[in-house]
Formats: sequence, structure tokens, C-alpha cells
Amino acid sequence: MAADSSFALVLGGGGVTGVAWETGVIAGLFSAGVDLTRAELIVGTSAGAVVAAQITSGVPVEELYQRQLKPATGEIAAHFGVGTMLRYAAAGLRPGDDRHALRQLGHAARTADTLPEQSRRDVIAGRLPSHDWPAARRVLITATDAETGEEVVFDRDGGVDLVSAVAASCAVPIVWPTVTIGGRQYMDGGIRSSANAHLARGYDRVVVLAPTITSLRRSGRVATELAALGPAVRSVVVTPDTEAKTAIGRNVLDPAKRAAAAETGRRQSTTVVQAVTDTLAGKA
Repeated sequence: MAADSSFALVLGGGGVTGVAWETGVIAGLFSAGVDLTRAELIVGTSAGAVVAAQITSGVPVEELYQRQLKPATGEIAAHFGVGTMLRYAAAGLRPGDDRHALRQLGHAARTADTLPEQSRRDVIAGRLPSHDWPAARRVLITATDAETGEEVVFDRDGGVDLVSAVAASCAVPIVWPTVTIGGRQYMDGGIRSSANAHLARGYDRVVVLAPTITSLRRSGRVATELAALGPAVRSVVVTPDTEAKTAIGRNVLDPAKRAAAAETGRRQSTTVVQAVTDTLAGKA
């Protein structure tokens, strides 16, 4: 691994199984001598927001991985219904400004019949070993303003507590309740972009762990965002392989799939060690 830690780690969205898979990859790479938790910048979106908070909490990576293998007590199962998927598709296909499409989806999110907001906050709080922003790492947590459709980025200097920031980033529209912060309502950071890799601007080495590389809007695709960082940037994108996709299944919000997703993520890490190492070393 490169001697310094001036690289960016981008952790994308992908449900409760995405949290597990990313944790498995990080743990496997750590065992191989590649410590992604040393990144100078960590960008967390949705599932990635949970992982970002976990790996900067001070809890050893191996312990975080072992937690993913235990029964998922405290989690609430959910799924994407047909109606929800149709609304997402409509938002993705709507012509014109991205924010207009996201405002429409935000309205649906704000008026959806979901479980109480506090119940969802409790689930998120239970996932985080620490409820304090990390002091030693720069962590950016993404969300979307459910009223304006605008991108929102939370950090330790913004006055928003970590649990609220992560809960907002994980507030899947229509499935989970929007999260209220300072009188405004927020929804999933992955709705605009699955990973928000554009926030890694200024770093010449970028590692992306992305349970999904698709996005509702073309502008939010991982490849598009990485290309916009410039030709000098060295990057690697790790996505679930065939085995991991099978373990995750079709419902990324099913806690029962968590352990299998973590295990396949760890196994997959052995196949990407060289690519990640080369990227961190600045090799093409």
C-alpha cells in the first residue's frame, strides 16, 4: 500500500446487504495489508454512509465484519414494491432538470405511508458503534433535500449530528420515512447518485466500493462522475461479482441476506487486491 493516506474512499448505496458486502470487502483487503480506512477522505452514500461511520468509529475492522455475520436483530425488513419501482422509473426517465425529477420523487417520499421516523432513526443509531463524527478523518455523508431535489452534504462542521446525517442518507424514498433536520426533510443520498464520486474531486487516487453503479439519472452514474474528475485521476471501482450478486439476491433491504453478502464480499476482496493496490500506488 502507498506510504501516505492521501486518497479518497467512496462508499456507495445498496441497502442492508450493501453495508454487509462493503464491510466484507474492506475486511478482506485489510487482512491482505490494504487498509482503506486510512483514506484522507471518505464519502458515504446510503449504505455507504453507514459503513463510513462504522469504519471511522475506532472499532476494529475485523470486529465490524464479525457483527455482519450475527443475526440481524434490530433491523426491519422491507422491499421495493411495484408501485415504488414505477415511481423511480418515472423519475429516471423524466426529461429536463434533475432537481425537478427529484422534487417529484421527494413529494412522494414526504407523503408516503411508512413507519414512524423515530423508529427508523433507532435502527440507524443501532448500526453505529459511535454517534460522534470522527475527528481523525474527513467524512462526507450525502443526502437529498426532499423538497427542492438538491444535493446535500453533511460533515462534522455542519452542526448536524451523525445519526441524523446517516439516517437521512439512508432514507429510501417511499420505503422509509424522510428525515427531518432543522425543519427540512431529507431523503436518500443515492437517489441523485449511487455513489457521489464527484465529491472526491481534488484527490488523484480514488477507490470506489459500489454495490450498484446504476443511477436514476444519467448524470449520477459512477463512470460519468469519475470521468469528470479528470484524466490524471487513478481510480478503481469494485462492484459485486456473480457470487456476491447471487448471495445478495433481488431484495437489498432483506436483513436475512446480510451474513451471506458479507462473506462473499470478503471472498471477492482476494480478486481485487492487486487492482486496488495499483490504484493506491498511482499506477495506470
